[in-house]
Amino acid sequence: MDFVHLLIKPSSGMCNLNCKYCFYHDIVEKREQRSYGFMEEDTLERVIEKALAYAKKECTIAFQGGEPTLIGLDFFKKVVELQKKYNRNHVVIHNAIQTNGYGLDGEWADFLRENHFLVGISLDGVKDTHDENRLDPRGNGTFSKIMQTIQLFESRKVEYNILTVVNRQTAKKINKIYNFYKKNGFAYLQFIPCLDPLEEEPGQHPYSLTPKEYGAFLKTLFDLWYQDIKRGEGVSVRQFENYIEMMLGYPPEACGMSGICGYQHVVEADGSVYPCDFYVLDQYRLGNLKEESLEQINQKRQEIGFIEASRQVDDACKACRWYALCRGGCRRHRPVKADGSLGLNYFCESYRMFFEHAAGRMEELARMVASRHR
Repeated sequence: MDFVHLLIKPSSGMCNLNCKYCFYHDIVEKREQRSYGFMEEDTLERVIEKALAYAKKECTIAFQGGEPTLIGLDFFKKVVELQKKYNRNHVVIHNAIQTNGYGLDGEWADFLRENHFLVGISLDGVKDTHDENRLDPRGNGTFSKIMQTIQLFESRKVEYNILTVVNRQTAKKINKIYNFYKKNGFAYLQFIPCLDPLEEEPGQHPYSLTPKEYGAFLKTLFDLWYQDIKRGEGVSVRQFENYIEMMLGYPPEACGMSGICGYQHVVEADGSVYPCDFYVLDQYRLGNLKEESLEQINQKRQEIGFIEASRQVDDACKACRWYALCRGGCRRHRPVKADGSLGLNYFCESYRMFFEHAAGRMEELARMVASRHR
């Protein structure tokens, strides 16, 4: 395979925060074995060896949790060492880590910079919106400590982007949040809609995001972003940039925007592999890289029909004028109907609201991008 993508959970579901909406906490509660502990060195070695043997051109290895940094910095030093040892195909390796940023120090920052890790750091807007849901084990808000880590990254020149969960609190204050991000010079932004627990009627929690709230959020954020783009002061908002690329005929870079699940390899701490970060559940286990190859793992993926299930398109989607951009959305947002097929995206109304509001201006921006490349 030319391109291989791994998402490794070296600390399993363990975390040093207690975020109210954590989807992975919900996932581990639904498994027979809640935690797989910390990844052992021999497991890490087998995972990296097999991934780099399978990749022909590029290999992206991202680390997530729980909180991946709980395993300690020595683990990540070993990651870099093993990548050098096993990169016999001379592929391009991209390292990334998603962290809550809680308690990281200068040694961590220097390592991440020197080894070219792209860091995603979770920040839910301003102090009151962040501290509403992202709490330490004692129930205290963590905004101030995360901002200290971001300031550390700035001073040590670590490459990072901001990941914000769009929940009820952040959606309502996006104007304030966006301006706060601009004021602090945050140039690379990702906004991810909040997930309610699996197999539960959505909208039942104080953090839950309704379709109307998400639609209003997207419209307001786009207006702010578009105005800055026109003034030459634009920041990167991943979702909007993906839509514009799609208008230009390019495939979306963000997984959930393609409408069809990709070849993801989510590796739990024991070496077990799953097809998606949202489905690290016993019934979706594809095998274990300590004993099996990536070829065998991907054969199991085909046997359970994980990707094929995501190809199902609701009739209402097929008839929708926005289908070429929406594509039905992420599988995780599409409820399973009584016959086992996938239904309409929970946020269908949100996307209709957004595209009707912003499509014309996105087309304008797409033409501007195209003209620059003539």
